[in-house]
Amino acid sequence: MKRVVALAAAAFALTVLAAQAADSTQINGWISDSMCGAKHAGSGAACVKGCIKNGEKPVFVDEAKKQVWSIDNPDAVKSFYGDHVSVTATVDSSKMSVHIDSIAEAK
Repeated sequence: MKRVVALAAAAFALTVLAAQAADSTQINGWISDSMCGAKHAGSGAACVKGCIKNGEKPVFVDEAKKQVWSIDNPDAVKSFYGDHVSVTATVDSSKMSVHIDSIAEAK
């Protein structure tokens, strides 16, 4: 019984550490669409809106690295299609995806 409790406590501690490791990151970039990706970064808001209307998924284009990231919660960016934004996001590098925690127009 003591072993079970000790293993449960260890598993809980590792879970807490893993949750803390997934801290949010502040990133500037553009909201684009999955078909055009970085091609429209900064110049194609009308096309981005049209592509998303026709079924493409919104994506985040990192301004510094020019990397295209899928968005786990696309409803968070509905008002920002084609815009230059600053996001606070939880990043999953292995899946090249972000979960947008907050979003605002970049300054």
